[in-house]
Amino acid sequence: MSVRSLFVTSLYEAALDEAGLLDELAHSIRVLAEDDEAGRQWSREKGYKGYTSYASLNDLPRRDPIFDDLKRLLTKHAAVFAKDLAWRVKPKLDSLWVNLLQGGGHHSAHIHPHSILSGTLYVEVPKGSGAIRFEDPRLPMMMAAPMRDEDAPEELRSFVDIAPRQGLLLLWESWLRHEVRPTVGKGERLSISFNFA
Repeated sequence: MSVRSLFVTSLYEAALDEAGLLDELAHSIRVLAEDDEAGRQWSREKGYKGYTSYASLNDLPRRDPIFDDLKRLLTKHAAVFAKDLAWRVKPKLDSLWVNLLQGGGHHSAHIHPHSILSGTLYVEVPKGSGAIRFEDPRLPMMMAAPMRDEDAPEELRSFVDIAPRQGLLLLWESWLRHEVRPTVGKGERLSISFNFA
């Protein structure tokens, strides 16, 4: 008798230890949050606690050299992940946006349509920052599935929470539903999210 695991959902995880890069990114995020009136307005209208450039700025690598450096770094990591996924494609960065999430902020469950890989880089993570939660993509089909043991292996859980930490880089296939859990701390969590096509 044997049990095989089918249809694996992969999550790429790396630690970026380049303090200079993270410091420069943090500075740029704060400058954008101050200067980007359209992004601040969009954030207010959508009830986003803090600031995001998601709907206002689509040219960050051309706007600031540190984001161009980041683009090259992310592209290398995406290529490694694509190879691990056995893809016959070279991922190309399609979009990149910054997030400054204040205490109490969260982001409801969503996917990233029109892309193949998505991800987040955590630039600054104050104590109490909410985890990113990934949802088992089979969940909508599990109509009568019984409850699992609380200590079930990670690959058998319906939800997996990853605690953010400074320098953590995560990549996943864009169809994977995820959310940002509420932040209970008072500091500003800085992150950069992105999509590859």
